[in-house]
Amino acid sequence: MENLLSVPIKNDIYYIGTNDRKTELFEGMWPLPKGVAYNSFLVKGEKNVLFDLVRVNTIDSYVEKINEIIGEGEKIDYIMINHMEPDHTSSIKSILEIYPDAKLVTNKKAVAMLNNFYEITDNIIEVKDGETLELGDKKYTFYMTPMVHWPESMVAYEETTKTLFSQDIFGGFGTLDGGIFDDQIEYDAHYHEETTRYFINIVGKYAAQALKALNKLSGLEIELICPDHGPIWREDPKKIIDIYTSLAKQETVDGCVVIYGSMYGNTEMMAEAVARGLSEGGLKNIKVRDITKTSNSYLLSDIWRYKGVIIGSCSYDNNLFPPMDYLMTEVSHQRMKNNYWGIFGSYSWSGGALKTLKKYMEDGKYDVLDTQLEIQGAATEEEIKKLIEFGKEMAAKILNK
Repeated sequence: MENLLSVPIKNDIYYIGTNDRKTELFEGMWPLPKGVAYNSFLVKGEKNVLFDLVRVNTIDSYVEKINEIIGEGEKIDYIMINHMEPDHTSSIKSILEIYPDAKLVTNKKAVAMLNNFYEITDNIIEVKDGETLELGDKKYTFYMTPMVHWPESMVAYEETTKTLFSQDIFGGFGTLDGGIFDDQIEYDAHYHEETTRYFINIVGKYAAQALKALNKLSGLEIELICPDHGPIWREDPKKIIDIYTSLAKQETVDGCVVIYGSMYGNTEMMAEAVARGLSEGGLKNIKVRDITKTSNSYLLSDIWRYKGVIIGSCSYDNNLFPPMDYLMTEVSHQRMKNNYWGIFGSYSWSGGALKTLKKYMEDGKYDVLDTQLEIQGAATEEEIKKLIEFGKEMAAKILNK
């Protein structure tokens, strides 16, 4: 059968992944305006091997692609499970109905999950860190990458083709629209931002573990990277390795995001004054975000990216504005460490916002500016001047002036 949907990659490695343009929220939380790809790979040979599966809602096109490659007379001998998250395993029962003799290759922590998620306990081959498994004419070496971003996560390396099947590592949001390889797409224009947001939303809180995994894999000679999301890297795999390494190190750029929570516009006006001060202080890379209109997905990505972060919130029932409180809870989970922080609050009859923001700063041991303004009602002309000076103070800190 002619391959119309599957894509040959290299030496009998085929791309058989699927696109999901219907799901609106990844993990029920993170927006998918550009969709997401569930990548899966089939290695054809003396033994036919599947690498990770797809989410069950895209199973029909997935099975069609498998049939294109191996036909009705052949079978799948092994299924490699590098990562148990359901966007890569929820189709497993459907695949095992078609190929009931397929053996599952995974690690000890995933074995328990297979039982817990799908009541699968048979035909499992358990591999250990650094173990090499010979399957027909191919050899695969497995490396455990715990908490990147689940405890059972691992990768597989095929030495002949120098291919790394990397599960979620090196992945990103966004469907693969025709081109699936890095040399077939405008990566910087269409995928870089979605890769950054994916890392920060999904892997960010495990950045230290991600860096350990990247260091662990640094000794491998890698010519081809096949991740479970996003483009396949064959022309310049070093590029995505460098991007992920920079993200795992939490490297920031000289810029500042101002995130405000406002009910009636007073706090918004204060945020505008702060942004004006940032600009007058010489900073050019400035972004102002309204928390009531912007998903935490993008806010967390901005905070991770920019050296400066300024949070301004109105008070709500003697506390922080609820959307801002939720964001700060998520920030505390991310363990961000390379930012300069600034905070300010507003209130009508009693405070609460600034007090709560101070507590978040203290608990997280953040590098926060000494100036911390709290304003009642609408800012006066004198208070606007103070907010502008506050912005200048942050700009000077970022630019080391």
